[in-house]
Amino acid sequence: MFRKLFLFATATTTAFAIACGDGSKNPSSPSGVSNGSTSTTDAAADGSTLKATPPEPVSPANNSTVEDASNIVLRVNPSTLKFTNGIQLRYRFQLLNGSTVVREFATGGRTWTLNELEINTSYNWRARAEAKGAFGPWSPTWTFRTPDEPEGYMRPGELYDPLYKGETVGKRIGATAFVKGKGVHILTQGGRVEYRLPDTVQSGEFSMLVTNLRTNTEGIKTKIMSMAEGFSDITTNDRRMTVEKRGDPAGIIAWRFISYLGAVDTVGAQRVKREFNPAKTYLWTASWRNQRFEVRIVEGVPNGKEIYRFGKPYKGPYNPDPHIAWVGGPPGRSGMNSGSVDGMIVRQVWLSNRPRPAFANR
Repeated sequence: MFRKLFLFATATTTAFAIACGDGSKNPSSPSGVSNGSTSTTDAAADGSTLKATPPEPVSPANNSTVEDASNIVLRVNPSTLKFTNGIQLRYRFQLLNGSTVVREFATGGRTWTLNELEINTSYNWRARAEAKGAFGPWSPTWTFRTPDEPEGYMRPGELYDPLYKGETVGKRIGATAFVKGKGVHILTQGGRVEYRLPDTVQSGEFSMLVTNLRTNTEGIKTKIMSMAEGFSDITTNDRRMTVEKRGDPAGIIAWRFISYLGAVDTVGAQRVKREFNPAKTYLWTASWRNQRFEVRIVEGVPNGKEIYRFGKPYKGPYNPDPHIAWVGGPPGRSGMNSGSVDGMIVRQVWLSNRPRPAFANR
């Protein structure tokens, strides 16, 4: 009986030693482990150093086509630590074109919102958990495809109107006509396209592509684009924004922007002349961000030559309610001379707190 107990104790001790060691005479401590408080170890076969499960991709669905190339949310379910809880995990996302990483992002959450992707393009993506300098295995790689250029829309915080497809999400007023494949033709100073935005865009940009633009046009204070609060006279509206290409003197660029605490505009020598070629395309952009209003004109897209840029700081919020925007602009109390720039053809209208996407420059 005594002999059997002795043999059992010896066998148990030997088994414990084997379980705790690696078979060598001087087993080393696992790398990265501190009193059992983390779940890191030496690199696994896949290179990972964090004992965690890979996060599970949720959306966009694998091999799907997303609806909007300018607003894609990558989402994963959480990783699970194999041994220790209580560690704050971060997640690293990678966006790939083929096998090439084109963007990367680390976050304490489990989502990543992507903007301004190329249209009609396939992308791969994956994610992994990270903590205290260690990283877990990558998730399965999923694929999505961006759509071709989206249809026009007007939603809270954003307006996109291609116009060259022969329709608008706004309202045509006065003498206008669609030119197939080119945009909306503003035939007279009274013609314009009007947008009543769902809510106020307090910070952002308003931009459009303009062709058939001549240096010498009719009118005095004629507008390329404008915004206001409601529908009162644009000349006296106290939240107006007007960007003008004047006909008298010909080719003069002038603008005005009125926020809650006052106006900024061009005065005197700040009103400069530019020559325009009707055969060329011009990107006109008015932006109001970080308390600065600025107008920029680029000749040619997408990588054209900047021919105008000027801006000024402003005070207080820009808070029209309701927020109305126009291609061109309504005539003010001075009559048609202060309406739209006649003859111009406009397409790819963008108004948003986000930068203009690449697809809007076609």
